Amino acid sequence: MAKHIFVTGGVASSLGKGLTAASLGRLLKSRGLRVTMQKLDPYINVDPGTMNPFEHGEVFVTDDGGETDLDLGHYERFIDEALSRDSNSTTGSIYQSVIAKERRGEYLGKTVQVIPHITNEIKLRVRRLGTEDVDVVITEVGGTVGDIEILPFLEAIRQFRKEVGRDNVCYVHVTLVPYLGPSGEQKTKPTQHSVTELRSRGIQPDVIILRSDRPIPGTLKTKISLLCDVPEEAVISNVDAPNLYEIPLTLHEEGLDDYVCQLLRLGPGADGSPPAHGHALDLSHWRQLVRRVSSASKPVRIGLIGKYVNLPDAYLSVVEALRHGGYAHGARLELDWVQAEEVEGLMAEGRLRDLDGMIVPGGFGERGIEGMVAAVEHARENLVPCLGLCLGLQVMVIEYSRHKAGLEQANSREFSPTSPHLVIDLMDDQREIVSQSNYGGTMRLGTYPAKIRPGSQVAAAYGSELVFERHRHRYEVNPRYRSRLEQAGLVCSGESPDGRLVEMIELPGHPFWVGTQAHPEFKSRPDRPHPLFAALVEASLARAEGRRPHLIDPDVLGPEQREAEVAL
Repeated sequence: MAKHIFVTGGVASSLGKGLTAASLGRLLKSRGLRVTMQKLDPYINVDPGTMNPFEHGEVFVTDDGGETDLDLGHYERFIDEALSRDSNSTTGSIYQSVIAKERRGEYLGKTVQVIPHITNEIKLRVRRLGTEDVDVVITEVGGTVGDIEILPFLEAIRQFRKEVGRDNVCYVHVTLVPYLGPSGEQKTKPTQHSVTELRSRGIQPDVIILRSDRPIPGTLKTKISLLCDVPEEAVISNVDAPNLYEIPLTLHEEGLDDYVCQLLRLGPGADGSPPAHGHALDLSHWRQLVRRVSSASKPVRIGLIGKYVNLPDAYLSVVEALRHGGYAHGARLELDWVQAEEVEGLMAEGRLRDLDGMIVPGGFGERGIEGMVAAVEHARENLVPCLGLCLGLQVMVIEYSRHKAGLEQANSREFSPTSPHLVIDLMDDQREIVSQSNYGGTMRLGTYPAKIRPGSQVAAAYGSELVFERHRHRYEVNPRYRSRLEQAGLVCSGESPDGRLVEMIELPGHPFWVGTQAHPEFKSRPDRPHPLFAALVEASLARAEGRRPHLIDPDVLGPEQREAEVAL
């Protein structure tokens, strides 16, 4: 039977429950345990797919096409396991399922109530991850103890221990220990109140993790242990770390994983026998990663040209993937957040000229598109390495169509449906669905294969001619314009296996002007950066250091590229 760890939060939101849960998952996996994770979200939306990025931040996409909470990105990056749509459940999806069952008569005419029907559905979502292939399921409960909307979740996880046995469940509670400047003291009272609130719901935490911006003295741990009825070794300090990948090491030094394994009987038993799939902790690989992160020193300045830069969480996986690419080359990322609508003014100020590289991430809607077009044109003409993701590829196709393929009014149906040259469009089989206002049926979600053209830059980056990437988009490169774009010099270096859809583009002779219809940022790992992000950083670092990146073939440099390279 799988063991279950439930992570709750108190005092304030944004304490880092997700990172704490992911770090614990990393520690348990480093013991040879098979770990999976999930997030229970209290909001009533069925999933975050229709939520405004300024409201929710990034929508993380799983292999099976689930549109999920951004914390799943942290989970995947830390435990290095591909999760599924089952790893994220919201209040909306739970009620939707319960109501559908009621309509089908599955409750045999009984009155449907929060207890037991909603709580049973929540427990079902938790249980279905505890398969025979999993030793530990870590479940993060979103929101903060005291919020009215998380009460059904707390009741469900309270019942869960009774049903599966005390030795199979561990409750971890993350709280804040604030520092009050005027008095020069760290205060435990918020933690006490938070634990009291949790206990009033029938849950006694097994572990309390204290978030703080400074070390927490042993006297405060002793006080919290006494007043919250938790063993002192189960009061764990989690101080702000220089980088998030140090958190597992910090928690291990505090003894978190040792205590949890002892509590759940995941270590050697009374007879000295080891757990079925566990072994001694091995963090050597992770320590090497942290040393590599800490030693990255070569500055590289990359501009992120986006629509939602006022909320950095909207591009969380993109930024992490850029950092991963930097770690691989010993580069320290200096990220320049560029509002797409302000690009033309920034070009006049010379700010874009100071960039070593740029990235144009995904998004929806017309706002800021012309600024993105101007940015990728600047990158193309001045040999600035540029990577376009999803919408970024579409913007690059629009720009190239207008300025190199003679299609002056080229655009996307999403932004200008009356354009005479819809180089980005819906596929024929999608238009009828859209005309019926059923947009949800037209999204390409989840993992799709792509054939890579041999000898291309992306082939050199991937080291493979067949790749699988995650998608989240509706519009595609219009195949009617493909031959004209290729005649103008654009290379469609990746396509669907049937040759129908363009998956990647690039410009021969340019250091790195590459677009992908996918979202490769979702598959990047800190110790295994995604090839396209690593290639972008390498090309950007080469520009910063005044050398030619290894992916470029000097024999295919055109007159325009040679002139720009000489200018550099």
